[in-house]
Parts: sequence; C-alpha cells; structure tokens
Amino acid sequence: MNRLAGTTSPYLLQHADNPVDWWPWGPEAFEEAKRRDVPVLLSVGYSACHWCHVMAHESFEDDATAALVNDHFVAVKVDREERPDVDAVYMEAVQAATGQGGWPMTVFLTPDAAPFYFGTYFPPEPRHGMPSFPDVLEGVRDAWADRRDEVGEVADRIVKDLAGRSLAYGGDGVPGQEELAQALLGLVREYDATRGGFGGAPKFPPSMALEFLLRHHARTGSEGALQMAADTCEAMARGGIYDQLGGGFARYAVDRAWVVPHFEKMLYDNALLCRVYAHLWRATGSDLARRVALETADFMVRDLRTPEGGFASALDADSDDGTGKHVEGAYYAWTPEQLTAVLGAEDAALAAAHYGVTEDGTFEHGSSVLQLPQASGVADADRIASIAARLLAAREERERPGRDDKVVAAWNGLAIAALAETGALLDRPDLIERATEAADLLVRVHMDESARLTRTSKDGRAGTNDGVLEDYADVAEGFLALAAVTGEGAWLDFAGFLLDLVIDRFTGEGGALYDTAHDAETLIRRPQDPTDNAAPSGWTAAAGALLSYAAHTGSEAHRAAAEGALGVVKALGPRAPRFIGWGLAVAEALLDGPREIAVVGAPGDEAFQELRRTALLATAPGAVLATGAPGSEEFPLLKDRPLVAGGPAAYVCRHFVCDAPVTDPAELAGKL
Repeated sequence: MNRLAGTTSPYLLQHADNPVDWWPWGPEAFEEAKRRDVPVLLSVGYSACHWCHVMAHESFEDDATAALVNDHFVAVKVDREERPDVDAVYMEAVQAATGQGGWPMTVFLTPDAAPFYFGTYFPPEPRHGMPSFPDVLEGVRDAWADRRDEVGEVADRIVKDLAGRSLAYGGDGVPGQEELAQALLGLVREYDATRGGFGGAPKFPPSMALEFLLRHHARTGSEGALQMAADTCEAMARGGIYDQLGGGFARYAVDRAWVVPHFEKMLYDNALLCRVYAHLWRATGSDLARRVALETADFMVRDLRTPEGGFASALDADSDDGTGKHVEGAYYAWTPEQLTAVLGAEDAALAAAHYGVTEDGTFEHGSSVLQLPQASGVADADRIASIAARLLAAREERERPGRDDKVVAAWNGLAIAALAETGALLDRPDLIERATEAADLLVRVHMDESARLTRTSKDGRAGTNDGVLEDYADVAEGFLALAAVTGEGAWLDFAGFLLDLVIDRFTGEGGALYDTAHDAETLIRRPQDPTDNAAPSGWTAAAGALLSYAAHTGSEAHRAAAEGALGVVKALGPRAPRFIGWGLAVAEALLDGPREIAVVGAPGDEAFQELRRTALLATAPGAVLATGAPGSEEFPLLKDRPLVAGGPAAYVCRHFVCDAPVTDPAELAGKL
C-alpha cells in the first residue's frame, strides 16, 4: 500500500496515487526492510522539480516498474525541502561516488540506511548512455541476492568515508581586509563582463555574492565591486530569467546570457533578490533596481502568499500548454501569433521588438521568453504599459503552474527580511504588514513554548520535522529586520530566543556549526555544510544573525559565536568566493563594526522621522537600528539615550566607541 496520503508535503502527495508502495522516511520503513530482508530504494526530490515529475510519470506511475519496486525493495520517498538533513547526507554520498548530483536523487540503501548504489534521473529505457530504471532495479536486486558480502563492504566503506570527513573551518581568527580583497579578486576572475554574473551555463542568480559586492563597495568605495553588482542586476532584470509581465525570478538560466530560464520560481530566490535590488537602489538610486525590487515583492505577495499569511515554497516550471500536455515554460513563453491574437498586428509588432520575440523563437517550438533586450529607454511608455497589461491578462487565462503550498520556516524568514526592508526603503507600508503577518504565523505555528522551530507547515498546521540550522538563522534574520523597521522590540526578543538555541544546540568545537541539533535524529553522518548554494547556508546565516543580535544587545557570547563561525569564511573566502557569498557579506559587517544606530524621539515628530529615514538608508554593512522614545525599554540600544535640546537625536557607535549624538540628518548620513 502507498502510505503518502496522510503526509503534509505537496511533493509526497504528488506520489500518493502511484502504484509504488511508498513509505515516508521513518524507522518503520527500515524495520520493514529488515523484516523482508530487502534493500531500500530512497527517492528524493521536491515539488517544483521538472525531472522529478518526468521520472514519476515514466517510472513511478508505470505498473510494471512499480511491481518490480514493490516485489524487491522498500520504497521511501523524501521531500528534500522538508528533510534537508536526509537530502544532504545522501547527496554528499552521491557526489562523492559519481562526481555529480541533483534531483531526483535515487539511492539504494541497506536496511541499516547505509548507501551502496547511487544515481539521479534514470530513464524508462536505455538512453544517452544511461541504463534504464528497470535495468538498474534488476541489477541491484541481483547484487543483493547474489553478492551480499560485496554490497555490505561497499556500504561499510562509504559510511566510514563519510563519517571520517572532518571540516577544516579556518581555525582561530576571523576574515580581515586581506581575505575580503582576495575574495573580490576571485570574483573578478570569474566575472562575465559581457553578460553579467559569474561562470558559464547554467547561470544562477548570485544573490549572496551581490550582497557582498554592495557591502564591499560601501565599506571601501570600490567602484569595480559596485559595477559588477549593478551590471549583473541589470542583465538579469532584462533577461528571460526575470518575468517581464508578472515580476519575480526563475530558478536559473540554462544559457550564459540569462535568456532561457528553468521556469520554476522559488521563494528563497525571490526573497534574496528582492533584498539585493532594494539594497542596490539604496546604493545608487537606480530606477531599474527600485522597479524590480517592488515587482518582485509584489510577485511574492500576489502569487506565493498563503491564506494563513505565510509564503508558499515554489511555483512549478510546468503547466498545461492547452493540449492537455504539461510542458515546461508553457505559462510564460509567447509566439508572434499569440501576440497578434491578443494585441492585434500593430501592437504585436511593437511587443515583439520590445520583448525580443522572434519568428524562430528563443525557446522551444518557435516560442520566445520575454526579455528587454534594448538598452535605450522606451519610446512610448504608456503604450508599452498597455501592452504589458493586456498580455498579463491574457496569460492569466492560461493554466497556472502548480504551487507548492508548504511554508518553510527558513525561506519565510528570508521573505520577512526582504519585504520588511523593501517596504521601509521604498515607502510601501503594506509590504511591512505582510512581513509582520508572516512573522506572526511563524511564532504561532512553527515555534513552541521553548522557541524550538518546526521546519514546515501547511494550511496552518505544523509538520512533523524539526527545524534545522538554516531555519533558526533565517527566521532570526527576518525578525531582526522586522524589529529595525517597525521599532517593535518583541521581534528582537524572539530572535534572541532562536539564537540562544543556535549556540546551545547547533554549535560544536571552535565555533563550528552543524546543520542539525545535538539531539536530532541520528543519520549516517551529521550534516555540516558552510557553503552558500541556492540560499545562505545555515552556518553563514547564523553568523550574520548572531553578529546583528550582538550589536543590538552588546552580548559578548553572541559576538564570540559569530566570530567563531566566521573562521570558515577566512578559509574559503579567498578560494571559493562564489560559494560563500553570504559569509563574505557578514565578514564585511564585522569589519565595519557593525555600526549601532539609535534614534530617539516622539514617533509623530517630523524631525524624528527624518533621522529614522536617514538611518534606514545607511549603506554601512550590517548596520543595526533601534528607534523609539527616550527611556523606552524596547531595545537595549535606546538605554540612556536622551533627547538633545528637547528634540530627537541619533546616536552612532562602532567598534565599542560612540560618537556624540547628532540632530541633523545630513550629519547622520555622513556617519553612515
């Protein structure tokens, strides 16, 4: 029997009607494998994964293949977004064994959960040098039956190899100016000066590296760092990776020029990029950066917000193309004929020129992904706006891509930070309200009385999986951002509860951090990865939140924990800057102080609001802000901060030294 119907994961529920007798991850599945003396087939994926859907349709929905699985294996299905710990340890094994990884991930395990054979996608018949999935199943079945000792030796060797790996996190000391300069040089070497971004195809949005570049420019004045950030942001915003009609970014581009995206839209990408574009606007005043930040924020609120006030995880890449077939990109791509049907011939010709829609197409089957290829301004902005509105309305009539409705704590933390800061910087109080509502949901549903987090929820109901390090770190980051823009100290308190648990439950010797808590389920290896990939690692996100909290409170324990965690950035930053971008951004904050800003005054006072606005616009890396009435106990930074000559004042401290209070916004801006 298939046991996935009672789960909360949208990905697992997609497989609840398969003829495969799926089990969710848990001890019962492995006990069943021991009872039957068969191996475990572990299949890991996620709801918006295109090739996961392909393999499901080709193999897991096929009765003959399902019978082969059911007769000779215990099949376990895992949503990598609900169980990133399970995904991490077996992905490490897959990459070590094959040199590559990805999803769907297919791993065969002993009943003791030791891996012995690996792969990703397998086709239903031999193709492109890949064996068919039925052939793989039969081969593993035969090896289990006839060469059990050999299988056991392989599994033991892999487990010992994984368990024996130790992480060199940099030893004593934090990254300094030399390491950050070397990291910048490393990014320059990999920078694509023609198309923006780093490396070749596929090309991913380098959100965290961009944040580092913006902070490095703010601290050092490096025009080269700012130019790389600005040019990359413009190239992405003009490319097909950005939804020119509805806002928001796709997961990555399959080419070097950002033309053709992999169409799934992830919450974490859009939260991180929304924040980057808001910060780019803060640094440069760019109209493009302002537009993209707001459109991306509006996309998250419009398309990902759940009825409970949180944010859904993702939109699928695939949707019905109008013929009953689910096709990647069907919702987003356009042919010249489709433009004409919506707009008429004259406006369709303008739209094709404006958005780069060609007769041959830039995507598949003669269709094109909308871009903004022209570098000059729009000749007739009102006409283009009308065209965009009509195309968007017509697109709404198409079948929409599926949505993964689970709320992931970590990614909601990133969204809270992005919406709070974008709302504050760009005068959109409604975005701050949406951020507050999401934060309320996390406190009500995801956090228990001891501040322990549950990783996911769906329909307002908490899931069964414990939060991992990135959940604690990113939610704390969101709460800290919300505290700064709302002036409500309760969010600082909640962040402190979470970060105390980071220190108590996730920290090892010398400041090293683990992805799971000390009392979490024991896997074949305790996952521990400091590198930033699609989102900040739990390790570097925790370092940033710990540093900000220490700046707010003066807590030596939290600052020491942040500095201990940053040892890994000292080690990896100069060698692999693309993969520790958030860690480098945190290191910039550490070098700058970070600056502590307290603004006191009556909230309704116009002079107070001017000082507060000036502080919010500060580009000083990682600066923290507390605002409120004199004598307020909302924030520790407000203690002993009186008015000056009866009026509002701003206090700035840095490296444990405080300047004299200022009352002039221009003077405050000069300090920040």
